[in-house]
Amino acid sequence: MLIKKLFSVLLVSALISLCGVLTVSAIEISAKSAVSIDASSNEILFEKEAFEKRSMASTTKIMTSILAIESGRLDETVEITEKMIRAEGTSIGLKAGYRIKLRDLVYGMMLESGNDAANSVAFFLSGSLENFSELMNRKAASIGMKNTHFVTASGLDDEEHYSTAYDMAILASYCIKNDVFKAVCSTKKYTSELEKPENYRLFFSNHNRLLSENKGVFGVKTGFTKKSGRCLVSAAERDGAVIIVVTLCAPDDWNDHRRLYNSCFEMFSKKTVYTYFSERIPVIGGTSSSVAIQATERSFEIAVHGEGKIKSRVFLPNFVYAPIRKNDVIGKIDYYIGEDIYKTVSLFADESIASQTETYVRRESFITRIKNKIKSIFMKKGSVAAWQITE
Repeated sequence: MLIKKLFSVLLVSALISLCGVLTVSAIEISAKSAVSIDASSNEILFEKEAFEKRSMASTTKIMTSILAIESGRLDETVEITEKMIRAEGTSIGLKAGYRIKLRDLVYGMMLESGNDAANSVAFFLSGSLENFSELMNRKAASIGMKNTHFVTASGLDDEEHYSTAYDMAILASYCIKNDVFKAVCSTKKYTSELEKPENYRLFFSNHNRLLSENKGVFGVKTGFTKKSGRCLVSAAERDGAVIIVVTLCAPDDWNDHRRLYNSCFEMFSKKTVYTYFSERIPVIGGTSSSVAIQATERSFEIAVHGEGKIKSRVFLPNFVYAPIRKNDVIGKIDYYIGEDIYKTVSLFADESIASQTETYVRRESFITRIKNKIKSIFMKKGSVAAWQITE
């Protein structure tokens, strides 16, 4: 009976391994909930209670920050009021009457985890914390966070404020595709220049130790409350592969993330993608009827997980007009992993094609010129001549 039970356990473990997901027993971590995903496809590489609803503390500010960034108002000035800064916990030192750019509030949230900065963003964008939480929940639903409900902009505890490790990974995967967000969460130090008080500065330092201690890590956000415990969302890149790790209620979160990165990146293998492209497309008005098209690169390497299916789409016009110069960019090939573009390769002209030179000379009689003059009077505005003279 014992042998039969052991065989069943081994069989299940083997099946999970074949599916490319690490089992909980395969790696020891302190977190109550954790997940690691391939950011290109959101495929789960490791999970432990990843769909369990839990408090996520200041990792909430990931959502607050992306909403601020996507508002298109980063360069607008926020005038701080008393109600904006009525927030417990971590603060960047805002006071009523300060005037600060929305962009700097985002840095204050993501680096120093300022609750006053998060609340200020919420009031500035939506007028109240309640209105902003509705905005957060709409965004969460739109990107596939199915087991999340936001109440606070800062991540302070509330019975109805919760998420899951998997949902937070989905949020991070969405956010790091935004260049501004990625730049913010990977910044180690930042100085904010306030408009008021004049010549006053705020200095921010990122609390994410992994940025300095682990190669390839570029984000994302730390968090802690007594209820939630230590929470951490991070992202790292190696050989073109990007992995996101989320741990909730993790006493040893830094080491949890290191272990998961070391294990999950081993699941990737390098793949060579050949981009050879050779085709001719028609040329209008040229000394040749077609032009040769080539790709700017012959191949590139990428780290992929599992089968690592890479799709490509070619964008090339049906024809081009002369003149064409050699190395002119004519089109492109987009290479996809999942739904995201991993790389774009340009397509260029492999030769020069000059334009034809034709000169039309007409000798018109006096009567013909009179007829043409009368015709031109009755021509509709905007008509185009049937022929053109090219010098």
